[in-house]
Amino acid sequence: MASKAVKNLSRRSFLKFVGGTAGLVGISLNLTGCGDPATADEAIGGNGWMPTQYNAPGNWPTNVRGRVPIDPANPAIVRDDQKCILCGQCIEVCERIQSVFGNYELPIKKDFVCVNCGQCIQWCPSGAISERDDINKVFKALADPNVTVVVQTAPATRIGLGEEFGMPVGTNVQGKQVAALRKLGFDVVFDTNFTADLTIMEEGTELVKRVTGELHHPIPQMTSCCPGWVKFVEYFYPELIPNLSSAKSPQQMEGALIKTYFAEKKEVDPKKIFSVSIMPCTAKKFECQRPEMNSASKELNDSNVSPDVDVVLTTRELARMIKRAGIDFASLPEEEYDKLMGTGTGAGVIFGTTGGVMEAAVRSAYFLITGQQPPAALWNLTPVRGMQGVKEAAVNIPGVGDVKVAVISGLANARKVMDQMKAGNAPWAFMEIMACPGGCEYGGGQPRASSPPSDEDRNRRAASLYNIDAKAKLRNSHDNPEIKQIYADFLTAPMSEKAEELLHTHYVSRADDFIPKKSEDKKIF
Repeated sequence: MASKAVKNLSRRSFLKFVGGTAGLVGISLNLTGCGDPATADEAIGGNGWMPTQYNAPGNWPTNVRGRVPIDPANPAIVRDDQKCILCGQCIEVCERIQSVFGNYELPIKKDFVCVNCGQCIQWCPSGAISERDDINKVFKALADPNVTVVVQTAPATRIGLGEEFGMPVGTNVQGKQVAALRKLGFDVVFDTNFTADLTIMEEGTELVKRVTGELHHPIPQMTSCCPGWVKFVEYFYPELIPNLSSAKSPQQMEGALIKTYFAEKKEVDPKKIFSVSIMPCTAKKFECQRPEMNSASKELNDSNVSPDVDVVLTTRELARMIKRAGIDFASLPEEEYDKLMGTGTGAGVIFGTTGGVMEAAVRSAYFLITGQQPPAALWNLTPVRGMQGVKEAAVNIPGVGDVKVAVISGLANARKVMDQMKAGNAPWAFMEIMACPGGCEYGGGQPRASSPPSDEDRNRRAASLYNIDAKAKLRNSHDNPEIKQIYADFLTAPMSEKAEELLHTHYVSRADDFIPKKSEDKKIF
C-alpha cells in the first residue's frame, strides 16, 4: 500500500509533503538551485540544470512560490500542470525581468495579461512551460501535394539550432538548416534576412520623414519588429503607440510578400500557399494571428481571409521535426536559400541581437539622408553592442548633425525608459526595443542552454551573428540586389501606396483589459 501511494504521489503533493515535514525538523528546501550553475563551456552537449535566480540564491520563502497565470487559449505558450513544481521561477522572470506579472490589479477584466515572450520557458526548471506545438499542422501541409509550402528562417535561428544537436553555443548552421528544411519537404526556403533589409528601408524612410517633418508623427520613433514589445506598449503605454513605427516585422512582411509578390512571379495560386516561419520567438505565434496581419488577402480581394503567415515554429520545434524525420543533421551538406526573397545582408543578420536593428538602421539612414554610403565606422557601432539593458549613442550625419539613438532589451528596462519618456525626457530620435534580454538570440523559442540564461551564452550567440555580418559581401540593407528588384518590379518605392498596404500596419490599445498598478503600489521583492 505504501509503495502504491508513493507511486501515485503528484509533484505538487510531494512538495507539500516534503515542505511540511521539513518544517517539523527544521530543514529548509532550496528550490532555486542544485549546486553551482553550469558554465557555457560545460553546457555544450547538455548535462541538464536547475536554475539559480540570476546565478545567485533567491530570497523567496522556502516552500511553494506559485506560478504565472497562463490562459489555456494562449497561442504561444502552454503549461503541463503535471510537470509544474510551483518553484516560482516563471514569476521571477515575468515580474523582475519583464515587469508584466504583478503590474496590474486583480481581478483582470478580460484576457490573462501576457506578452507571449516565452522567457518563462527559458527559466522553467521542470520543462512544465513550453511553446504551443504546431508541428503536426506543418507535417500535414508538407504531405499535401496540392499545397506549396514556403518557409522563411529568422536570423537568430541559424546560430541556435545547432545546439539542439550537440554543437557548441553559437555555431552557425545556416547551410545545414536550409538543407534540413529541403529534406523535410519544404518547396521553397527563404531567408527572413531579406525582409529584415526591407524593414530597414521602410522603417528608415519613415524615420527620415518624421525627423524632417514630412510625416507628422512623434519623435522618438520606436521599432516595431518585436511582437512582445509591441504588445507591452499596447498594454501599459497605449499613449505611446503613435511612437511605434508602422512598419511590420520582417516575418510579417515576408509573409505578405510570399502570397503576393512570390505568387505572382512564380505563377502560384496564393490560396494554395502554406506559409511557415522558423523563429527564435514564441510571441511570433501570437503575432501571425493578429487580425491586422492579413494584408495579402486584402490585396488580392480574397473574401476568404487567411493570415499572411499560416504557422510559426520555434527553433526548438524545427529541431524536433528534424529528429522525428530521422535526419542526420550533423552530416548534412551546406545549401543556399532560394532566390527572389532569399538574399540578405550583414545588416539583416544582426537583427538577431540587441542593438542589431539600430546598427542596421543607422547604416541605411545615413545613405537615405545623404545619398552617400555610410563610413566604415558605422559597420562597427560599438556603443549599441553588448548586453547592457539600456545603451545610447549619437551618430553624426552630414546635414542633420548628431542623431541620438537608444537601444533597450528586457521589458523591465523598457518600462523605466517609457516612464522617462512620459515625463518628457526623451532626447532620442530613434529607439530599438526588444522584449527578451539580449534580443532574439535568446528568445523564448531558442534552445535552452544547459546553464541558466546568462550573458555568457548571449554574448557567444551575438558574436556569431556579428561574425556573419563582418564576413558578408553586402553589409548595408540598401545594397541588397533583391531589395532593389522588389521595389523596381512590385513595390515602387519605400512607403509607396502598395508598400503601405502590404508592409505597414497599426496597433491597438489593450489598456482596458486590466487596471495597471501605480508604481508605488508595485510589489518589490
